[in-house]
Amino acid sequence: MAHRILIIDDDAKLAELLSEFLAGYGFTVTHAPRPSRGLSLLRQRGFDAVILDIMLPEMNGFETCRAIRAFSRVPVIMLTARGDTVDRVVGLEIGADDYLPKPFEPRELAARLQALIRRAAAMPGDAETELTFDGLRMQLAAQKVFLVNHGEEEEVELSAAEFRALAALARRRPAVVSRDVLTEELRGFERDAFDRSIDTTVSRVRARLRDQAKAPRFIKTVRGAGYAFIAPPVQPAADKVSGE
Repeated sequence: MAHRILIIDDDAKLAELLSEFLAGYGFTVTHAPRPSRGLSLLRQRGFDAVILDIMLPEMNGFETCRAIRAFSRVPVIMLTARGDTVDRVVGLEIGADDYLPKPFEPRELAARLQALIRRAAAMPGDAETELTFDGLRMQLAAQKVFLVNHGEEEEVELSAAEFRALAALARRRPAVVSRDVLTEELRGFERDAFDRSIDTTVSRVRARLRDQAKAPRFIKTVRGAGYAFIAPPVQPAADKVSGE
């Protein structure tokens, strides 16, 4: 079955070129020149991914992404005109899954779309927005991680690839996650993801969490199999109150 892609971009010529190119990769593409039309289409139909430009009429891409996240977890890849680091960071913080600076190679866009769709299909618990464990809290949409110690929280700075690796492990707890699965999780998400091995990425996550490989609190190495997230889940305080 062809994957359905929604392009929200007021550049009709670019949208037409991308539609023709992506059709060669088996994608069915719908174009919305304005955010209002794109949001309406998303509510009416099912799409597998969204290509979202930042510079748009009515509302910019950041505002549009926030509006999408209010009702949908569809994978979103944002197009930035300048490749500005601030644009990329803001986009990821408000819930975009990936970014691509203009001008870009269409084949890279196709590869990133395929990777996003594979990850979305493989990832359980799409309705979850937050994961809370003994000593750790993760905000999935905002891609933020906090160490928790006696009620005090300390935000942990993770790269995009590091966050994706940690989320893949945490959401699959207590299953062992193979290196092949982690490789697939990181494919296309960060440009330098393959400049470092999966083992190195996990080691960097451990270092940022102040976790010890020999006496792990969060990530355990399973020799010959991969990694497992071992911290026990904790019911959020709000849920405890509401359940009383």
